[in-house]
Amino acid sequence: MRNFSSKLLENAVDQISRLPGIGRRTAVRLAIHLLQQPTEETDALTTAITDMRHRIYSCRHCHNLSDEEECEICRNPARQAETVCVVQDIRDVIAIENTEVFRGRYHLLGGVISPINGIGPGELHMDTLWKRLPEIKELILALPATTEGDTTAYYIYKHATALRPDIRVTTIPRGLSVGDELEYADEATLGRSMLNRIDFQNSFAKP
Repeated sequence: MRNFSSKLLENAVDQISRLPGIGRRTAVRLAIHLLQQPTEETDALTTAITDMRHRIYSCRHCHNLSDEEECEICRNPARQAETVCVVQDIRDVIAIENTEVFRGRYHLLGGVISPINGIGPGELHMDTLWKRLPEIKELILALPATTEGDTTAYYIYKHATALRPDIRVTTIPRGLSVGDELEYADEATLGRSMLNRIDFQNSFAKP
């Protein structure tokens, strides 16, 4: 599908088709749709994407995405600083926030330990997590129910309890199927899991 009458259209299709889950045929439909919209709507879309890419910060405390150097959750005095939920990325924060049951704060790792993909603890936001430990009473591990997620959770559990033997480390119950990502869990199930969290050492066999 490369018989384009316009090189500009072809370039747009090439860029759109690089997005996850977007095949070339879908990219063509999207590009043509944009061409058929009022110019101001297309301009608003491109401006929003440009602003997002160049003006979003990584929160200096938790690594959440934010319009400022410190995210809204970390700035909010009503959030419980002593309860921190460790997640993989922003998608998990959105999923948990949508349940409206968690009033603590977060720490985004930016991924999970995956030796096969060359991702070790040094590639994740671990150092800043250890620095936050003195203020934390409960560390909630809400990571994917996968081998990589379990390995990461166990690594954090061992290091956190070595640095702070008195810290409570919990996790969400295995109501979520093995292999599930938090973002795909329904809000009711995820909300119950957050409320009914259990001590990590009782959650599953250690790797």
